[in-house]
Amino acid sequence: MKKQIELIFPAVFAVALFALPCAQAASANAGATNAPASAVTNTKPTNAMAALFGDPAVARGKGFEIKRSELDEVMTGLKSAAVAHGQVIPQARLVQIEGQMLNRLIQVQLLLQKATAADKAEGAQKAGLQMAALLERAGSQEALDRQMKALGMTPDELHSKVTQETTAQAVLTRELNITATDAEATNFYTDHPAEFEQPEMVTIRHIFLMTVDQVTQAPLTMEQQQNKHKLAEEILKRARAGEDFVALVKQYSEDPTKNSTNEIVLARGNPGTPPEVEAAAFSLTNNQISDVVTTTYGYAIIKLISKTPAKKLALTDKVPMSDVIIADRVKEGLKQQKIEKLAPVYLDKLQKDADVQILDADLKAAVAAAAEAAAATANAPGNAPEK
Repeated sequence: MKKQIELIFPAVFAVALFALPCAQAASANAGATNAPASAVTNTKPTNAMAALFGDPAVARGKGFEIKRSELDEVMTGLKSAAVAHGQVIPQARLVQIEGQMLNRLIQVQLLLQKATAADKAEGAQKAGLQMAALLERAGSQEALDRQMKALGMTPDELHSKVTQETTAQAVLTRELNITATDAEATNFYTDHPAEFEQPEMVTIRHIFLMTVDQVTQAPLTMEQQQNKHKLAEEILKRARAGEDFVALVKQYSEDPTKNSTNEIVLARGNPGTPPEVEAAAFSLTNNQISDVVTTTYGYAIIKLISKTPAKKLALTDKVPMSDVIIADRVKEGLKQQKIEKLAPVYLDKLQKDADVQILDADLKAAVAAAAEAAAATANAPGNAPEK
């Protein structure tokens, strides 16, 4: 149910970027979210692939087509984000995700064709807010540029894609006549008290040295790993001797998402956080620095900034790490829940009317499987929209 009340940021290209600073972000934020600087270049992998093998259309319909490079760009960003979160996506899951992402790209194009001036204005306004929030969380334009570079795009490119997604979401909400009232939000809050329990949280800074290749996810050589560990021990000594931790972060951390202060908030019990990272972070006292923490993807040095006790959030409180009021987040979540219930039939009709064709046999199968899974989820017990 918690998943249903989350305001899911719709832009598939930006999911990872908005997830990184969230209170319940995945483990990488605590020390397993890093990419080696050597893996970040100015050349997009998808552009290089297109130059070598061409850029065929993988799907088309009336008024649009999706190029292979567009889908590859999404997948490259998601795989890079997974590594940044200290995760490996199994190959079978990658195939499934690729089908979902292609389906989403198709849906966005179909919905954009139905956008009114009001839809476009709403989409632009929401995209502007989301980009402003992203810049605030990054800490500086330089840090945001670095984050975008790690995912192979510029802030302007992301802004364009976010605007397309938010506009498509506005179209879908209008077409399905989706609303959520204050009374519905209050009823949900009353009926689901556990959903508004904020666990104990810590604010930390971390220095991370990666022991896997960001692109291939292959482990570095044993010698390279040993060198990284030796460097981590040297950095730890300097930090404990009183050197400025933020300066050490800027100089040594291989996290491409680090901002000007590299402050990160973690919630206790988040299943995405590796146990060794959570154990280290929550065992510290204010301004204490951990030993070198070994994770699957590298070595972390964690400094605790502050702890926040567990508490019950009120509807008038703000969502952690956000300026959004919880009541508004609940209403958006309820609308999303209703959309998930009603959208499959509507979007399926749009695709049929536009004579959408998937031109790659493997992708066609993946899209079909993703659509079947989405329909099953929408029709599952407990997923009916709240009345």
